[in-house]
Amino acid sequence: MALEDAVCTLVPYFTVQDGKLDEFKALGEQMVEKTKTESDVVFYGFSFSGQRAHCREGYQSAQGILDHLDNVGELLGQALEIAKLDLLEVHAPAQEIEKLQDPIKHLNPVYFTMETGFRR
Repeated sequence: MALEDAVCTLVPYFTVQDGKLDEFKALGEQMVEKTKTESDVVFYGFSFSGQRAHCREGYQSAQGILDHLDNVGELLGQALEIAKLDLLEVHAPAQEIEKLQDPIKHLNPVYFTMETGFRR
């Protein structure tokens, strides 16, 4: 049975400083553990290509994203001391994007409005 796809995703890409990849990965593991306690998370994890890192994450709502950023804020701050946030995309329905625009504007996201699709 297919459902309307209303999952809100954050799509951040980082470049980790030379010599700091193991430290970044350790912070990522801590973020994964903290995120497991969140009720609105659909999926969450890190992937790597050399010094580049990506956090693959999805939430039931914009509020889930905001709750997540509060939950991992200290760890994310530490990660941003050793990595540059190259790009942050947000993919979500228009009404959820509206809820995110002011609270996360300091991260300079690029917004993509979900218009059609499904999930199982």
